Amino acid sequence: MGLNLPLVGVAVYAVALVALYLAGKLLALPLKWTLRLIGNALLGAVALVLINVIGGPLGLHIGVNPLTAGIVGVLGVPGVLLLVILRFVL
Repeated sequence: MGLNLPLVGVAVYAVALVALYLAGKLLALPLKWTLRLIGNALLGAVALVLINVIGGPLGLHIGVNPLTAGIVGVLGVPGVLLLVILRFVL
């Protein structure tokens, strides 16, 4: 009452499972980066809006657009500081 599976068949299934696992890992990595970038960009846009609300009466205004949100998305809080410094310099 044995299974009578050939060794080659078991090896093929094992290699296929490992390949499927590695493909899943490779596809999940860019998704993590993309979701992190989108999350940071949204948080950056919120930070820029807060800076505009608080800094508006003081004369500090930074436009909220895809470029500034992208800068903040990639750099995070240092990106917000960079935009504020650039606003004063330029």
